[in-house]
Amino acid sequence: MFDIGFSELIVIAIVALVVIGPERLPRVARTAGHLLGRMQRYVNDVKADIDREMQIDELKKLQAQMQESARSFENSINAEARALQQTFDAGADAVRQAATGAEAPLACEDATRAAAQLQTAPATRDNAAAGIVLDGPESGLSLPPATPPVAAAPDAHKGQA
Repeated sequence: MFDIGFSELIVIAIVALVVIGPERLPRVARTAGHLLGRMQRYVNDVKADIDREMQIDELKKLQAQMQESARSFENSINAEARALQQTFDAGADAVRQAATGAEAPLACEDATRAAAQLQTAPATRDNAAAGIVLDGPESGLSLPPATPPVAAAPDAHKGQA
């Protein structure tokens, strides 16, 4: 900032000694030191405030990004939940139709598919409120048991040495 060398400092000290005098020079030097210290502390405080404000701005931007991400995630989860609820509602309707004696083969296939989906889904208040019960004698439904996948025939060459 200031380009002051050692020789300039000596010239300033000699001029100050002549102008101020040897009696008041130590007091003036002490006062100048205190003023310079205060100035440095003030500059450091201003720098720290600016750094804090910059960090706060960065944190606010990060918070806004995180809130936007959370909103986006929540919207996608809500959309998936609505789609799943519609699937459950359609399955429940198909099960009700099958339970009331609707003879349409498509309704029976839908009921079987919906019942299988509901059996794999965890129990929720919506299922209980709709009166959907898939297990037990009170359901009135007898679904065919799921067929296990067909195992591949063992290779004839693997068992022999």
